[in-house]
Amino acid sequence: MRMTIDGHMVPATREFPVINPATGDVLLHAPNCSVEQLDAAVNAAQRAFITWRERALEERRGLLRRCAATIRTHQAELARLLTQEQGKPTVTANREVGGSARWFEVTADLEIPHQVIALDAGRTAEVTRRPYGVVAGIVPWNYPLMSACWKIAPALLAGNTIIIKPSPFTPLTTLRLGELLLDILPPGVLNIVSGTDEVAPHLTAHPGVRKVSFTGSTATGRKVFGAAATDIKGLTLELGGNDPALVLPNVDPARTAAKLFAAAFENAGQVCAAIKRVYAHRSVYEALVTELAQLARKAVVGDGLDPDVTVGPVSTRPQFDRVLQLMQDAKAQGGEFVAGEPRALEGPGYFIRPAIVTRLNDQARLVAEEQFGPVLPVLPFDDIDEAVARANGTPYGLSASVWSDDLTAARAIAPRIDAGTVWLNQHMTILPVLPTAGVKQSGLGSENGSWGLENYLQLQTIAAAG
Repeated sequence: MRMTIDGHMVPATREFPVINPATGDVLLHAPNCSVEQLDAAVNAAQRAFITWRERALEERRGLLRRCAATIRTHQAELARLLTQEQGKPTVTANREVGGSARWFEVTADLEIPHQVIALDAGRTAEVTRRPYGVVAGIVPWNYPLMSACWKIAPALLAGNTIIIKPSPFTPLTTLRLGELLLDILPPGVLNIVSGTDEVAPHLTAHPGVRKVSFTGSTATGRKVFGAAATDIKGLTLELGGNDPALVLPNVDPARTAAKLFAAAFENAGQVCAAIKRVYAHRSVYEALVTELAQLARKAVVGDGLDPDVTVGPVSTRPQFDRVLQLMQDAKAQGGEFVAGEPRALEGPGYFIRPAIVTRLNDQARLVAEEQFGPVLPVLPFDDIDEAVARANGTPYGLSASVWSDDLTAARAIAPRIDAGTVWLNQHMTILPVLPTAGVKQSGLGSENGSWGLENYLQLQTIAAAG
């Protein structure tokens, strides 16, 4: 694998191993970008920006559509590589690759606002949007290709150039994307560099970068925030979440449990917006727990390349160890594992059987922290005001959901929840035309749709006298 810098495929003098989480073996080695190569990528993006920003908007739209077509042409290859480096089942990997192409297509159709404001005495002023310049996109390991495309497509449509830095745990699919798009985009417009943990801080603090778009943990987001503050860069942060689902009395337990389970254990629970805790009204609590436990026992855990597998491994060794620690702590706190158990499966790979845990309070670490793994606490409530307060009792505010056969009741509760997105009778229905944004410590700014595009643009007012 090689990096994409200034329209060329570039190796590195140093490499680092990429581990297949299903086997624990080295899959491939990825280039470890040097400071000099990173500087070259920023310089290339700065040069390319001068002409890219002047390209007609329709030309940029056409190039984004060509990027989408290329991703679709290579879908099977990209999905297989994604499963091997990240662990998710092939069906999930195919959804991620297809979704990446779809995000390019939808973004290509977005409009860049241009407004004419009527003033007094017949005068007018223009309010326009301008690109920032060079954008740094820092991408996580759970959805590496999709997260990269969420940043590349709007940044380029807006007229910026971009440098993408994938996680060192999952750089391969993103590096391959750079190779595939090499003949579509002009040199320097899209640069993709890989490296270990020292590369990202240098990129976010680089004086040639004018905006940073980061997706990842809240802890790392704070560091990115600080680095961007040095020269007041533009900033988009999509951070962690401890996303609650509130289940009201009037639901069908079996039907609701199936949807809850899917939204909690997608990608082995490794999704920022996945359900992390369920608050169920006491009248349906026992039935819901029973249904969730049955689904957990039926899940097929294994290598994502096996077409029968529904839950793959935890993607990284540090996260695997952390999830097991949270599960063991839950057991020590009196939690009952009605499905699964607080230990790893025997054999190679980072496998944990899906677990449903009851008899915890809101102070238990498994409830209070973002577990980001295949384990779900389920807690009863008696009063909806109590449930809303408990759902909001966290520093996070990414997403939430309310479940009820009475849609009017669910709609009345939604505005009371501190979250950037509140779904009703669904969860994690993420669409390219709707914004993804967090409140509190779950983020800053937004991604997707026209709102996300605006995050890659700066306002400029042009007003003339007389």
